[in-house]
Parts: sequence; C-alpha cells; structure tokens
Amino acid sequence: MTFDPFSRGNDPTRFGTEAFYASLGRAFVAMCAVVPLLFAIEALDVWLQAGLDATAGIIPRHIDGLDGIFFGPFLHHGFDHLYSNSVPLILLGTFVLAAGARRFLYSTLVITFVSGLGVWITGSPNSVVVGASGVIFGYLGLLLMRGIVERSWWNFGVVLLVGLLYGWQLFGVLPTDEPISWQGHLFGLLGGVVAAVLFRRRRPRDDDPYRSESSLTLP
Repeated sequence: MTFDPFSRGNDPTRFGTEAFYASLGRAFVAMCAVVPLLFAIEALDVWLQAGLDATAGIIPRHIDGLDGIFFGPFLHHGFDHLYSNSVPLILLGTFVLAAGARRFLYSTLVITFVSGLGVWITGSPNSVVVGASGVIFGYLGLLLMRGIVERSWWNFGVVLLVGLLYGWQLFGVLPTDEPISWQGHLFGLLGGVVAAVLFRRRRPRDDDPYRSESSLTLP
C-alpha cells in the first residue's frame, strides 16, 4: 500500500489532526522542562553569588560582552524577571517547537544571534543585558511571519491569542525610560521574521510530479 505523509491525518502541521495534537503535546512537555532549567541556573547563581549576569550577560560594544549573545538568554535579573518570562516562553515556544525540532533549533539560534547582536551594537555600553525576552519576541515574530509565508491560518490564530493575552508587551519594542532592553525585543522580533523566511515549510503542490517520491510504500 502507499502511505502519503502529507495526508490530512498524518500531517503534524495541519490543525485538527491526531499528529498535530501529538506534536503539540510533546512540544509543551519539552518547553515545560526548559523553565525549571532556567530557575535552576538562577538559583545556583544566587546561592553561589557567582554574579553570572555581569560575567555572562551582553555588555554592549565591549568585546568581553560578546559571549553574552548566547549566554544572556539563560540568565535573568532575579526571580521576578524570570517569572514574567516563563509563561510566554512556554506558550510561544510550544507552538514554534510543534512545527519541528530542527526548525525550532535553527530558528532559536537565528533569533538569539540577531537579538543579541542588535543589543550589543545599539545598547548602552554602561549596561548589562540578560533575559529570554528577546527570544520570546523572536518567537512572536516567527509565528506571525510564518502565517504569511506559509499561508497558515493556524499561526495567525496563535499570534492573535498571544496578542490578546500579552498585547501590551508589544510596546516593549519601542524606546522607553524603563530599565528594559527594547533593543533586544525589537531585534528579537526581526530575528523571528528572518527565521520564518529562512526555514519556511515548502509543501509540494498537488500537481507536483515529485510528490510521489516523498511517500512511503509499504508491502
């Protein structure tokens, strides 16, 4: 028999299929496992008084602060800061991860790099920037742009839901006098847009002569 992996019942990206719900459930469990790791890092930093924020955060326009581009998202300025990032990180990360682990990893790397480098170039040289909010805004931008480039109403629906829950945080991409890195938010959002374009899903057309090569033939 011939099994078509793009059929409705077996497509994990198509809303309403069993594969979709299974993929979403696995992604949720995985993202729920990430947050305790962040809390463990913060607890260890406080317990050891290691000062990881200062040593591993992003220090704009300082060479010794470049490593913070990749370490900074794992660090937070206290537990209140981490609490505020936890729920949106789980929520948005779940929907991004549900589309595939490889796409998730590549997209997260692009978002982290674009967000961190943007902060390093444009941020205040007298500041230290830490936190996962740049990645969170990146996931938001990714889902929005993915809805456009992949013509996915499902992704638009997710962005609408998140907008209703956390829409006020979108103003975080604008300059402010508050002690937050609006640059990280803005460049994270842009990084998500870039990642959505780079790692977009290309579905074969119904009349694609090569579509049959992607099917599995079973005896």
